[in-house]
Amino acid sequence: MANAPTDHGHTVHLGDGLAVSPLGFGGMALTPVYGEVDPAEALRTLHHAVDAGVSFIDTADIYGGGSNEELISQLLKQRRGEVQLATKFALVGTPTDGYTDIRGDAAYVREAVDRSLQRLGTDVIDLYYMHRRDVRVPIEETVGAMAELVQQGKVKHLGLSEVTARELQDAAAVHPIAAVQSEWSIWSRDVERNVVPAAKSLGVGFVPYSPLGRGFLTGTVDTASLGEKDFRRNIPRFAPDAASANQAVVDAIKSVSDQLQATPAQVALAWLLAQGRRLGLPVVPIPGTRKASRIDENLGALALHLTPAHLEALDAASDAVVGSRSADPSWVSQGRE
Repeated sequence: MANAPTDHGHTVHLGDGLAVSPLGFGGMALTPVYGEVDPAEALRTLHHAVDAGVSFIDTADIYGGGSNEELISQLLKQRRGEVQLATKFALVGTPTDGYTDIRGDAAYVREAVDRSLQRLGTDVIDLYYMHRRDVRVPIEETVGAMAELVQQGKVKHLGLSEVTARELQDAAAVHPIAAVQSEWSIWSRDVERNVVPAAKSLGVGFVPYSPLGRGFLTGTVDTASLGEKDFRRNIPRFAPDAASANQAVVDAIKSVSDQLQATPAQVALAWLLAQGRRLGLPVVPIPGTRKASRIDENLGALALHLTPAHLEALDAASDAVVGSRSADPSWVSQGRE
């Protein structure tokens, strides 16, 4: 396993002057979306992340029906000054029970931010994302309401999740956008066609979620034994036939990780960081985990050097991936482009 770098002072600038740690932490893993979670262990994992230099913490109002923001408030009570805090609004429902609506109307933006601030126990959110696009509302209305939150001092920077290039351009015309957060990994590269170039041209950073393919790219997920409440069961590429075809991308990652004496997770993250350099924009992945040891493992990706031959092998494997990355393609940018 590659060792984590010792320099934790390094920061990456996304857009709009927002400086964050070079890897973030995706809080959704600390809610029961992939199985049960122990709250005490979850809090220890969060503290370990900040101790290790992962200060960019990502959550959303719907994770655990608000319980994830409440968990993170326990961390913030002691360490607010050490954390760049991101949360999101727009989805109604929960990941485990399903979503009933997406709301981007101005009134909802104002309600949602106050609920999040209260649960988080803080008076300002560093990065506030529109979690999904409400196509019934002009994006200018949603982002206009978000911009008012910046003027009121409730929010410092604005972000958008799973927007198309056009939606990003329209939003950026209303207020500077610090980051786009969308799924991006070796097996989810559709954003590279339009969204990534648009972000680059607008000076917007990219925050890939599920950079380890919801665990699949680490080679540790047995899709046949996913729990009944595990929401990966709804994603087409986790279905038995697709999962078996997609094992080829895992094999390619393992081959590179064996050559480098690294782990598959480190290789998958290093590939994304290399993509950012190749495509010319700041990229800060936010892998989530329940285990403190995985944070140290993930940080090892920052020191990992992939050669052009490694990148070529991984790129080729990614071209053969089968199945959509979302149960509802219109839900993500790919389905609306």
